[in-house]
Amino acid sequence: MSLFGSVETRSYDSATRGVADAAAAADLAARLPRLVARAHEIAASVAYGVHGRKRAGVGETFWQYRPFMSGEAAHRIDWRRSARGDQLYVREREWEAAHDYFIWMDCSPSMAFASSLASDDKLARGVTLGLALADVLVRGGERVAALGLTAPVSARDVIDRLARALYERAGETARDELPPQAPLRPRARVVLISDFLTEPEALAVRLRQFADAGASGALLMIIDPSEESFPFAGETMFLDTDGGPTFHAGDARSLRVAYAQRFDAHREAVRAAARGAGFLCLQHHTDRPAAEAALTLAMGLLGAGSSGLEERR
Repeated sequence: MSLFGSVETRSYDSATRGVADAAAAADLAARLPRLVARAHEIAASVAYGVHGRKRAGVGETFWQYRPFMSGEAAHRIDWRRSARGDQLYVREREWEAAHDYFIWMDCSPSMAFASSLASDDKLARGVTLGLALADVLVRGGERVAALGLTAPVSARDVIDRLARALYERAGETARDELPPQAPLRPRARVVLISDFLTEPEALAVRLRQFADAGASGALLMIIDPSEESFPFAGETMFLDTDGGPTFHAGDARSLRVAYAQRFDAHREAVRAAARGAGFLCLQHHTDRPAAEAALTLAMGLLGAGSSGLEERR
């Protein structure tokens, strides 16, 4: 997908793309130990900002007292608490019905991009956020899986389990620009973390497949700040991280307006695809703190009721 229409390019073939995929897989495997350590740090800090789902329901954990309402069954009254005053109170428990979360972390070559404006490249940030989110969800009583790689678990070492699956199948995950069409359990939730620099129509089809299977969820769009601001000027050669054609710009500054329009249009198309499937859509810039995105995403997921997730920009 070209942002500029007819451009001067150099051709590439499947062998070139295969070399790019192999390099991406090797890079992911080499970096996983550091990303795992960072994910543990972020999960520990985010957990303090997430205090359960805070919804009344069937469970064993006490949540709160609330005033007794006319028409409720008398056996629900907590007489010990009510004896302290003139008001009748009901003892509510916190909802403890676990969901199955399937997380997909895009590890394709385009995610390896980082500009001088960013703290991390998109791959490091996406994998770190995905692993950290898995830990936060498990601490909240949920079950988590790597989409297409593992089964849902509620184990305390979920970060290490998911990282191991990424390592063992790095060659496959490095080729996937779309989330896999993996089997999902009823009422599952799917979390997709990517730059989503793929055809929006193909993404919309895959999201509708998830929705038709009864799943809801969220997209987190990872953006390098230079991809949005296009801070380039003068004669510039752009290299495709996927091993595709290069793009020679005689004067990059002259493309800024057209680029911004195409980028905004593409981002809106991704949002529309998410809306069409009932998915939450968030974005995160890699010059912002990773914990900020992890907390926002976790609160959006754990705080969502059975009616679904609302889109946020």
